[in-house]
Amino acid sequence: MKKNDFVNYLPKEGDGLSFHDFLNNKILLVLLIRQGIPYSLFSLIREITPFSEKEWADIFNISTKSLQRYSNEPDYIFKSVYSEKILEIAEVVHVGLDIFGNAEKLYLWLETPNYALGNMKPVELLKDSYGKELVLAELVRIEHGILS
Repeated sequence: MKKNDFVNYLPKEGDGLSFHDFLNNKILLVLLIRQGIPYSLFSLIREITPFSEKEWADIFNISTKSLQRYSNEPDYIFKSVYSEKILEIAEVVHVGLDIFGNAEKLYLWLETPNYALGNMKPVELLKDSYGKELVLAELVRIEHGILS
């Protein structure tokens, strides 16, 4: 598969593929991670997240200036490590929005220290895969009414 061939797999307007379907297409996600997410897709994902540009830069562990520079390059493709992080955050936000109903409530939960997460703020755990899994597990417990 050539660079950017994954575009053929992306949801197109009117094809009926929801964001939920997109996140559940694990083969597509693997291809996106390996080939890199284009800035245009990151921009769409960023719109549904409650995070500012500075918070995204913190999640990526890069400067805000670097992230701004990427936005000025029309064909910029994120490296795999950042692509994976983008999709992990998208997954957490998708689940969180389903549970909390809106971005404001989700953001408040993400910014509040959580006893079940070692009194850490869930957003602090989103910087690595293990932390993301802890946050997702806690969201699932909340969804099922199991409070720690």
